Amino acid sequence: MACDPRVMEYLPPLTRAESDAALDRMIATEREHGHVFWALERKVEGDFIGFCGILPPRSPIFEHEIGWRLAHHAWGQGLAREAAEASLAWAWANLPVPAVMAITNLANTRSWGLMERLGMIRYPDEDFEHPELAEGDPLRPHILYRIHRPLPEAD
Repeated sequence: MACDPRVMEYLPPLTRAESDAALDRMIATEREHGHVFWALERKVEGDFIGFCGILPPRSPIFEHEIGWRLAHHAWGQGLAREAAEASLAWAWANLPVPAVMAITNLANTRSWGLMERLGMIRYPDEDFEHPELAEGDPLRPHILYRIHRPLPEAD
């Protein structure tokens, strides 16, 4: 997935070593916190289609973050939304947080479009230049969306 230019259009390119290191960080994060961007697979076939989940707070944003990345062959089928809705439901059931946020590059309309379909709201005053990307990098400008914990249903 990290070698597909369509998938990585709005993300910095990764070498195999960097991809392996990212996976190692995810495994360590899950061990420490119990949640991470989990691997996704098709229910029937069991083939890998990407990842989605909730990351614990870390720099540069110190809130829980929802995120996803799907292989190109899985786009346009509602799978990212299904996984994101399940991840948010998991967060509300398991984390004592008032909100969950998401970030993306402004040009990534597919990603922020999903954020809006999930009911997330953009907070333009919290847009930022991603510190892990070089000044002038077109991927550096990031936008922030947030969704607040749903209110309990009245009896």
